[in-house]
Amino acid sequence: MSARFPLGRIVATPAALDACGEAEITPDVLLARHAAGDWGDVCREDAAENELSIAKGFRILSSYAAGNERLWIITEADRSSTCLLLREEY
Repeated sequence: MSARFPLGRIVATPAALDACGEAEITPDVLLARHAAGDWGDVCREDAAENELSIAKGFRILSSYAAGNERLWIITEADRSSTCLLLREEY
């Protein structure tokens, strides 16, 4: 998968990393999906917003299941950073 936008500095919350470990998912796999435009489990409207965000330079959000948890990956509008966190940590 090739990246469609830069991720910038990558950060993750401890709880998100724990959820990945418990679900036996590596954060790198989720980050690669996000950067390639695989938005995971977002609604059609959010997916369309992400496509617009790539073109216009807005924030990008993906959502993935990790066991019983829901992980979000958010890339900031200026592409300076990307954060992996649990949905409830937002």
